[in-house]
Amino acid sequence: MELIAGSGSFLLGTIVPFLFVLTVVVFFHELGHFAVARWCGVGVRTFSVGFGPELLGATDKHGTRWKLSAIPLGGYVKFAGDENAASVPDNAELAKMSESEREEAFHLKPLWQRAAVVFAGPLANFILAVVIFAGVFVTLGESITVPRVDRVQEASAAEAAGVESGDIVVAIDGEPIEAFADVQRIVSFSAERPLVFTLDRAGTIFDLTIVPERREVDDGFGNMQRVGIIGVVHEANENDVTVIEYGPLEATGRAVEQTGIVITQSLTYIGRILVGQESADQLSGPVRVAKISGDVATLGFLALLQLTAVISVSIGMVNLFPIPMLDGGHLAFYAIEAVRRKPLSERSQEIGFRIGLAMVMFLMVFATWNDIANLMR
Repeated sequence: MELIAGSGSFLLGTIVPFLFVLTVVVFFHELGHFAVARWCGVGVRTFSVGFGPELLGATDKHGTRWKLSAIPLGGYVKFAGDENAASVPDNAELAKMSESEREEAFHLKPLWQRAAVVFAGPLANFILAVVIFAGVFVTLGESITVPRVDRVQEASAAEAAGVESGDIVVAIDGEPIEAFADVQRIVSFSAERPLVFTLDRAGTIFDLTIVPERREVDDGFGNMQRVGIIGVVHEANENDVTVIEYGPLEATGRAVEQTGIVITQSLTYIGRILVGQESADQLSGPVRVAKISGDVATLGFLALLQLTAVISVSIGMVNLFPIPMLDGGHLAFYAIEAVRRKPLSERSQEIGFRIGLAMVMFLMVFATWNDIANLMR
């Protein structure tokens, strides 16, 4: 009975939130492709959330098969003239098409239309994030905590730099600081990188350079993360917190800004990996995303929605990487086609897609290995 109860708890507490997050993100990504394809007159054969065998499905009046598939780790839209879910052209089918069929074949559409269809998927992910963030800001507003240092930890980077209790952080590397959360955000992604802090000490404004130490910390759910730490503490009280209320327009602007922050943080981390300043062992795959989804779900539905927005931005951004098989790879091919005034040869595209598949599989295995190692640790 305990085993059954434990399995039920795992299902409801981890798998269900994970499937919610992934299904919403994948659905809107593919919906972006689908909507622009229909607008451009492209025939859509299949709209699938998930891969593998079909679990549920229905065919609409336009001949599109909408289905939910067994492996919930992505999805795809298959267009007229596609050979497979990666939108590789089926040249044999294209050659046999009638004139009316050729009019709706994706690969025979003008270059700008094909590029628009491909880019629409990641764009839909960014729009989804903005909508979610804006909804949260309209509903709850935003709590701003005074960026004041109440305590400096002994033997910390902040103490070594000369930070004192009562200092207020005005800016970091020239970026204005409005809340203590901004300090935490910037510092956590800047381990071992010098940061110029502009501080206000009893009305005197001055700069200090602080190098955050890299430490492994618990995120509160048992997940260990390596982040930057300078050793300052803010002991908040209700007088330090200001709740800013937003109307729809202001909330949308703030949501766009928040989406930009997520993109910047992600690209900064990836860039630091490429130059050897950061370890790649923090890259997460489906196992860790599932655990984080379950953890965040314990905080409530709004928290899970915010995680969905963050994951949506990440999925949209990753899909824009110039890797064949991903949307960014298709866009790279189209850029080459625009310069050459003709597509790459079938052989070149085939080699590119094979390399892309190998890269995607390697990244998936590597991220999953990281997940397992983090869970064991």
